[in-house]
Amino acid sequence: MRKPFIQLLFIIALTLQLTSCITTHQINYLQPAKNFIPAYRDTVFYRDYRLKEGDRLFVQVYSMDEKTNVLFNGAGNSSAQMMAGSGSNDNLDLITYVIQANGSIQFPLVGEVKLMGKTIREAKEILEEAIKPILKVNSVDVRMVSRSFSIIGAGKSGRFPFPREKVNVYQALALAGDLGFYADRSKVKILRVTGKGNEIKTFDIRSKDIINSEFYYLEPDDVIFLQPMNQQFFGVSSFWTAVSTIVTSYSFGVIVYKSFF
Repeated sequence: MRKPFIQLLFIIALTLQLTSCITTHQINYLQPAKNFIPAYRDTVFYRDYRLKEGDRLFVQVYSMDEKTNVLFNGAGNSSAQMMAGSGSNDNLDLITYVIQANGSIQFPLVGEVKLMGKTIREAKEILEEAIKPILKVNSVDVRMVSRSFSIIGAGKSGRFPFPREKVNVYQALALAGDLGFYADRSKVKILRVTGKGNEIKTFDIRSKDIINSEFYYLEPDDVIFLQPMNQQFFGVSSFWTAVSTIVTSYSFGVIVYKSFF
């Protein structure tokens, strides 16, 4: 009876290791769409972000007339531009325009200008047209400020600012220090605010087709949710770890057998 019992323990330990072993297929990025890795070729491509309620805009008016510059931009334009670019100054409210619930901002001498639902390029053109009847300006620069995304789960929780105009999902994860070894890359979720309300989108970040999908570029206030793999409890990351675990399990089984049989 002793030999079959030890053999059974060995088979159980080996089965646990084989079913819990984490392979490169589970953690590598940019893999071809096969072997349960989905293709995203038919999904929505990247589209320019459209402004929503609560978005903050930094507006810089350029004119040959210094009085016009001071009127719209205030004194010390370069310092204001620097503060707006960082998005971290306590006085940000004084140099930015917030899109209100009615979809408009209050602009000096012009009044309400509706920008909600517009792209940054469209907002620039609308503001230039709104100022033209009042003052002669050369151009208007419009940028979003205070943009950020969040990551929750798998030991990577945090909120991160956008370092540039467009940030893709790989750059976002790099800012957070990459995914942990046991993070489930096949079921990454994004909570995104859209014109229809909050939406939760799930995707497989291992697929190289992700670069052609709606998941590739982040939008302001996106929240990325990560979850651990099912194999995390028994997971092994190398051959020698698996061998060590099997030997330990076998030795433990022998000790149990000798103690009770």
